[in-house]
Amino acid sequence: MITVTASGITPDDLIAVARGNARVTLAQDALDAMRTSRSIVDAIERDGRPVYGVSTGFGALANTFIAPERRVELQHALIRSHAAGIGAPMPREVVRAMMLLRVRSLAMGRSGVRPEIATGLVDLLNADITPWVPEHGSLGASGDLAPLAHCALVLTGEGWVLAKDGSRITAADAGVSPLELSSKEGLALINGTDGMLGMLLLAISDAAHLFTMADVTAALSIEAMLGSDRPFMPELHTIRPHPGQAASAANLHRLLQGSPIMDSHRDDLEHAVQDAYSMRCAPQVAGAARDTLEFATTVAARELLSIVDNPVVLPDGRVESTGNFHGAPLGFAADYLAIAAAEVGAIAERRVDRMLDVCRSRDLPPFLTPDAGVNSGLMIAQYTAAGIVAENRRLASPASVDSLPTSGMQEDHVSMGWAATRKLRTVLDNLCSILAVELLSAVRGLQLRAPLTPSVAGRLAMAAVEEHAGQPGPDVFLAPVLEAVRATIAGRDLRTAIEREVGPLA
Repeated sequence: MITVTASGITPDDLIAVARGNARVTLAQDALDAMRTSRSIVDAIERDGRPVYGVSTGFGALANTFIAPERRVELQHALIRSHAAGIGAPMPREVVRAMMLLRVRSLAMGRSGVRPEIATGLVDLLNADITPWVPEHGSLGASGDLAPLAHCALVLTGEGWVLAKDGSRITAADAGVSPLELSSKEGLALINGTDGMLGMLLLAISDAAHLFTMADVTAALSIEAMLGSDRPFMPELHTIRPHPGQAASAANLHRLLQGSPIMDSHRDDLEHAVQDAYSMRCAPQVAGAARDTLEFATTVAARELLSIVDNPVVLPDGRVESTGNFHGAPLGFAADYLAIAAAEVGAIAERRVDRMLDVCRSRDLPPFLTPDAGVNSGLMIAQYTAAGIVAENRRLASPASVDSLPTSGMQEDHVSMGWAATRKLRTVLDNLCSILAVELLSAVRGLQLRAPLTPSVAGRLAMAAVEEHAGQPGPDVFLAPVLEAVRATIAGRDLRTAIEREVGPLA
C-alpha cells in the first residue's frame, strides 16, 4: 500500500504503483490540505472576483469572464476539448505513473480541489482502470495537457479505457462512475508535468540497471578478447575523480578477478601493451553516463517536491498564476540522459564488432563460428546492433530545443519534455537490445576460449545464455535466441547471481 501524503511520494512509490500494481491511499494530512485549499476557492466563488482558472477561460481566453452558472460546464468542456491526443496508446505503466503523480500534485493542497477528485483517481488506480492515452498531444507546457485530459475524461465517465487485451473500451463499459467537476477542478486535473516526470522516473530506474549490465557485458567482452584488467585498477581512477568512472571501473575490476583466461596472457610479451579504446576506456564512457544519470535523478527528485499546477492556491488566500508547469528541467535532463545512454550502446557495439573481426579478436574465429563460410555466426547480429546504434544517434538529438508557439502566441515557448522523455525510453529499450548482442557475443567468445575457463561472472553468464543459445556450432535461427538473451539483460536473475558471488555492483 502506497500512502500519498501532503508532502508527496518517493520514486520507489511510483515504481511500485506503475509496475508493481501497489494499491494507493491518501493520508489524512493530504485530505486536510485539499479541504483547506478548496475552502479558499469556494470563498472566491462567493465573492465573484475574476480569478484565472476559477471564473475565467483558459490560455488565450484568460480574459473571458465565465458566469457562475456555467462554470461546471466550463470544467467539463475544458477536459473534452483538451483530450485531443492521437496515435497509439501509451503503455499502462506510463499512464499509471502519470495518474499517481497527479494525485500527488492535488494532495499537496495548492490546487483548490475537493478531496473527492484525488480519491476518484485513486479509485481508478486501485480498480486497475487505465485510461487510453494517445502518444501524441503534449508539448510539455502547460505541462502534459492532452495526456492528462484523457485521464481526467475517464474520471468524469467519458473517454476511453485501455482494455486488458490492448484494445480500448468506453469508460462506461469499464464501469466508471462519473464524477462531476466543480470550478477550478478540470484545470487542476490537467495542468502539470506528470506525464514527462513519470516517464523520466521510469527511465531512471531502467537506466540504473542497464548501466550496471553494460559493465557486466563489457567485462565479459574484454575477457573474451584477452584484454587486460590493469586499466581498471582503482589507483588509476582516483587521479581523475569522476564518481561514475570510479564506480564503473570498480565493477569491471571486480568482475574480471579470478579468471584463468586473464591469467593465461597476463605476462605474455606478445600481448598488446594497450587495449583498444572500446575496452580500455569503457569506464570513462559508462562512468560519464552514470554521472549524467545522477544529474537526471537529482532533477526528478526536485520535481517530486514541486507544486506544478497553475494557478496555485496559496495558504494566505491568494490565487496566483505560475510557470511551474513548464517542463524545461525535465526535457533537458531527459535529452542529456538519452545522449549518455546512446553512447553506452555505441561503445558496446564497437566491442561486438571487434570480437567478430578475425583481424582484431586475438585468435577468435571469424564471426565467432567454428566453421566460417558455410556458417555466418553472429555476423548479422552485429548488423542489428549497428542499426540500433544508428537509430539511437538520431534519437539522441535533443527535443528540448525544438519549441513551437501555440494558443494564439500565449504559450509561445514550450518544453517538448513529453517528446524528450518518450524518446529517452526508446533509447533505453534499444540499449537493452544492444547489450543483448554483446552478451551473446561475449559468451560465444568465452566458449571458444576452451579449455581455458572464464571468471566467475563469465561462468554464470555462460550458464544463463547457453540455456537458449547452446554451444558454438552450426548456425541457428537467431531471433528467438536474441529475444531470450535480451530478457536476461532486462531481468535481474543474472545480475543477482553475479553479485552473490563477487559482491554488489554499483
